[in-house]
Amino acid sequence: MDIDALRSFIAFVDTGSFTRAAKQTFRTQSAISMQMKKLEVETGHALFIKEGRNLGLTEQGQHLVSYARRLVSLHDEALGHFSSHLQHPPLTIGCPDDYAESILPSIVALVRETLPHQSIRVVCDCSTQLRLMLDQGKIDVAILTRAPDAEEGYLLKHDSGVWVKGDNSQADDQTGTQIDSSIGFPIDIEKQTPLSLVLYEPDCKFHSTAIDGLEKQGREYRLMCSSSSATAIKSLLRKGLGISAMARSSVSYGLTIIEGSNLPSLPSVDIVLAVAPIPHPLFASHLAAGISQHFFQKNH
Repeated sequence: MDIDALRSFIAFVDTGSFTRAAKQTFRTQSAISMQMKKLEVETGHALFIKEGRNLGLTEQGQHLVSYARRLVSLHDEALGHFSSHLQHPPLTIGCPDDYAESILPSIVALVRETLPHQSIRVVCDCSTQLRLMLDQGKIDVAILTRAPDAEEGYLLKHDSGVWVKGDNSQADDQTGTQIDSSIGFPIDIEKQTPLSLVLYEPDCKFHSTAIDGLEKQGREYRLMCSSSSATAIKSLLRKGLGISAMARSSVSYGLTIIEGSNLPSLPSVDIVLAVAPIPHPLFASHLAAGISQHFFQKNH
């Protein structure tokens, strides 16, 4: 089977879209369609089925996924072996800012164990932008948040959304509790009306879920600030300027999880390691699979 066709097939499976598969493999959609028809001829089976307005995989198409991943992985591993002595450009890793403290250092350490002489470059952005960079070949691998039912990437961690506030709300209050100057005794910031929110940008799943949940509860809120910077959000929370919704693994020093409140529930997410369809010479799917498995086992 043609490796490029299998790579395009995997790109469709991971993204659920022939449009993104075409962008990732730098081909036109018609070229992708021809590759898929060729695979159907070679296998002797229909691989795709119409599901409403979208395309899904037939039973035989689902069987091919496992073979395709193994074949492409073995192909890339062999090329990596024979090119390991050559000079290569830096390995560019994309990471959302909120995982830069909790997950990125461990991933970089695992990469260094496997590729001790390979230089690394890190790009921080939101998952949506990192996907675009993968599609455009601007980064080689990315740490992403995906929906739990998606096929994208290699699983690093199951995570859940939590409501968070600063545990030392005001610098002039050494008790770590915010003081309402009008009444003279401590209050809980999550009980204020309107509720002051400090959230990630609207393309963050926790942003939309938090807003939607509060509106369904009929609770007054004010979006005090939104940002793509985890550093900015956490700094504002530590000053007691609001509460936020984020992944449990993103909660760091100076923050505390709000327990036992009537705030709306937040979704579960999967954090994954995704590899560009045209991989870095030394970092293909077999290496990503090994690193993700090691990380998952160590953190569960």
